[in-house]
Amino acid sequence: MKITPEQRVTLHEFNNLTKSLSFNMYDVCYTKTKAEREAYIEYIDEQYNADRLTKILENVTEIIGAHVLNVAKQDFVPQGASVTLLVSEGPVVEVPTESYDESPGPLPESVVLSLDKSHITVHTYPEYHPVEGISTFRADIDVSTCGEISPLKALNYLIHSFETDIMTMDYRVRGFTRDIQGQKLFIDHEINSIQNYIPDEVKKLYDMIDVNIYQENIFHTKCKLKEFDLDNYLFGTTKVNLHPGEAEEITAKLTTEMDEIFYGKNIH
Repeated sequence: MKITPEQRVTLHEFNNLTKSLSFNMYDVCYTKTKAEREAYIEYIDEQYNADRLTKILENVTEIIGAHVLNVAKQDFVPQGASVTLLVSEGPVVEVPTESYDESPGPLPESVVLSLDKSHITVHTYPEYHPVEGISTFRADIDVSTCGEISPLKALNYLIHSFETDIMTMDYRVRGFTRDIQGQKLFIDHEINSIQNYIPDEVKKLYDMIDVNIYQENIFHTKCKLKEFDLDNYLFGTTKVNLHPGEAEEITAKLTTEMDEIFYGKNIH
């Protein structure tokens, strides 16, 4: 059922649909020596420590028009960090029409959305291959909302908050709400693809695949950068400092790593 701002459905009590976005990003890097691996992990832990991650999640909260009720954050030893925000509905007078549009959401300077009680979490996972010289950084972010709008409106900001080679995104609407006649509504907005919430200038940079189960309100999109410049993946050195043939060997390792993450399987 298509629902527009002009054709609002009167609900029995409140909208208790649960809408969950899982956003995973991966950064891949080549670290030739043990010292470079340790330096890369230290760099990632500094760039994405609990304080900075908290600021990112607070901006997400601002974008969706919510109040932060509680913050739990932790930097881990030897590496990684986690942050969880419990949030509640913000002081929004009326539901904005943008919440119904299958379009990219705002960046932090524009607050346009509302939600009911919910939570936002992030966990980071820096790691490295034991022998191949590949280091990866993964961040998992979950935005779960109840109410009128979809957390997909925070996706544009999340993409701009991380320098990412690969992204995987899952969106699901769970539960149901009722109209005043008692009829169940299992989704309250039109959606064809998560891609429609990603700006065109970002989509041009990535190869993208969708796997959607429309009848179950489950949507999945994954993205991998199209362009590959080896200098962007070398930590502590550049291509000009590599031995003959070394650039090709490292490129093969990096592209295999990215393909394995993108397709979700080992490639031999």
